[in-house]
Amino acid sequence: MREIVFDTETTGLDPLQGDRLVEIGCIELVNRFPTGKTFHSYFNPERDMPEQAFKIHGLTSEFLTDKPLFTHKVEELVAFLGDAQLVAHNAMFDLAFLNAELERTGRTAVNRERMIDTLLIARRKHPGGANRLDDLCIRYSIDNSRRTKHGALLDAELLAEVYVELIGARQAQLILSQAATAVLTDGEAFVLRERPAPLGERLTADERLAHRHFIASLGDDAIWRDYVSLD
Repeated sequence: MREIVFDTETTGLDPLQGDRLVEIGCIELVNRFPTGKTFHSYFNPERDMPEQAFKIHGLTSEFLTDKPLFTHKVEELVAFLGDAQLVAHNAMFDLAFLNAELERTGRTAVNRERMIDTLLIARRKHPGGANRLDDLCIRYSIDNSRRTKHGALLDAELLAEVYVELIGARQAQLILSQAATAVLTDGEAFVLRERPAPLGERLTADERLAHRHFIASLGDDAIWRDYVSLD
């Protein structure tokens, strides 16, 4: 199962009022594990950067002026997204900006049914709790010390870790116990259980004795002497 965790930075809050996408960061997960494949790009929004937006992500008009237009990177982005499910925090915000840019370049908009909103999952799992990305990193002991300002790729990396915690996939992947082992196969967990009774001995007493005699014949330096007592 392939999923893309992504985050965006913008010039404001409303793409219908002329706000534009200025950065996108995407992390690929397969069976809830990061594969190491990413997509990241800044975009020239062809407009000014409002002070309020700059205070959030620190991206200036001067920094973005030589960055590619969205239309110059759209094919690469669409190919990376493929038909994977898309995971975002407050997903409808990111989707609105992504679709506005896709439609501006004549591409098909992303269907909202493809979206998984980690903010909604967090609100259901932790009702009444603080569910910003920073709050969830603290809740799940995820190191977000590098997040001094919002940045799309870093936020997508943090969100990928939060997402796995929110849906309980990390326990399914990693928890081992004496009684059972959780194993992932094609994204599904199944359990390997211990035998109710151990298997019986496969070697007879005569066979064991013959093996000790054989080791004794190999001399004092035989490595088998480190594992088998000849007493």
